[in-house]
Amino acid sequence: MQDAKPVAVDPDRTGSESPRHRAKPPRRWSRALVAVAILLVAAGAFAVAHVWSPHANLRITLGPPGSTAERFITAFVSVSRVQHPRVNLDLVRVDDLAGSAKALEERRTDLAIVRSDAGAPANAQTIVILRRDVVALIVPPHSPVTSVANLAGKTVGLVAGPLQDTNTRVLDMVLSYFNIPAKDVGRAILPIDALAQAVRQKKVAAILAVGPMAPGEIVDGVAAVARATKGTPGILALDEAEAIGKRFPGFEAIDVPVGAFRARPATPSESVTTLAVTYRFAASELMPNVVAAAIARSILTTKAKLTAVTPLAVQIEAPDPDDKSPILPVHPGVASYLSNGDQSFFDQAQQYLYLGGVVISLAGSLLAAASAGWARRRSEAEWRPVRRLVEIADAAPGADRTELAALEGEFRAIVSAMLGCTTGAVSTDCLSAFATALAHARDALDRRRASLGPETALPSAPTLVVAH
Repeated sequence: MQDAKPVAVDPDRTGSESPRHRAKPPRRWSRALVAVAILLVAAGAFAVAHVWSPHANLRITLGPPGSTAERFITAFVSVSRVQHPRVNLDLVRVDDLAGSAKALEERRTDLAIVRSDAGAPANAQTIVILRRDVVALIVPPHSPVTSVANLAGKTVGLVAGPLQDTNTRVLDMVLSYFNIPAKDVGRAILPIDALAQAVRQKKVAAILAVGPMAPGEIVDGVAAVARATKGTPGILALDEAEAIGKRFPGFEAIDVPVGAFRARPATPSESVTTLAVTYRFAASELMPNVVAAAIARSILTTKAKLTAVTPLAVQIEAPDPDDKSPILPVHPGVASYLSNGDQSFFDQAQQYLYLGGVVISLAGSLLAAASAGWARRRSEAEWRPVRRLVEIADAAPGADRTELAALEGEFRAIVSAMLGCTTGAVSTDCLSAFATALAHARDALDRRRASLGPETALPSAPTLVVAH
């Protein structure tokens, strides 16, 4: 069937072109929109891959002043500048471990040293474990204190220094596990040598020290007590360490071997179980996997160079990729690196491009659904005049003079709107049905007008001729 040719229309027609009957945009515009959307998504995927590549400006906390954490960060920065010149590290000064954790939680820094028992931030994830420190209760030779319960009513010494407040909280947690009120145990915060003298004078029943199984606070405390008492100190066992760690997730159980803190005479004289805390190099959970993996790889592969700068680096260890700890879990990028080996940036880029392909596919599906919905609505708009003409034909036999005039006016408006449509805007099938409905409505209106008498006669309405 050829396109319909409209005949002349009565000059006094009152209809106007309806927005519902405007021409449908050419299909080439739909294809162009899809192509542009695909290009934009592909460009976005490449942009994301470039931004997430292992070159970055990273903020890292520095402090507490004079602490082992500060010395490690200084060593790490000096080695990193040589190994990774594309990674710029901006130092953020903090006063203590709590400040380091808070800076990471508030997103004022990207990397921080966090101690597992010192208010670990909820958004922190582990890159590497820097150190595992033992929580030791040092008691003098022949001490009547054989368990934590014996500390009630006595005084415990703590080493004065940057971490004295953090270590005081450790003592409070241990006492709380054994249902000993904190107020029932005195505290003496003094330098290590002064604490040793207080032990000799029996003013202090035990010294709480937190340090590595290497030169540090515990080794110094054991040596000072041994000098002051002329005997061999002991380490109080905490056989409940595993249960304490479950109640307070920042702690874990650790077995201290014979002679870990002094060789001759050996301290401890036999293996003991106690608590440990970990120092962790932590990152925000929002750090991209490729960057976190690159940092972990940098630290673990340059451990020897870091150790040359600071002996503290000798204790660096990789976290367990299967660790499901509720606090400071392993960063997924680091876990993937430890489980699957090193992945280059191009391996990561392939993953991002695959993700981009998924996004493109989803965008195409959405565009197809939108196009189908648009076509459905357009089809409904095309056939609406046909349905209305049928309704006019059905209403005409029972219309009075006023109603007939209104139907005639609506009839003319529909015809005018259809004649105003651009060629090709209405399908051939719809146009054929429109011509049939038009003739049916015209006949019904004419019959009703004739039945009402000459005084209701109205000017002849335009007709539509469809060429076949």
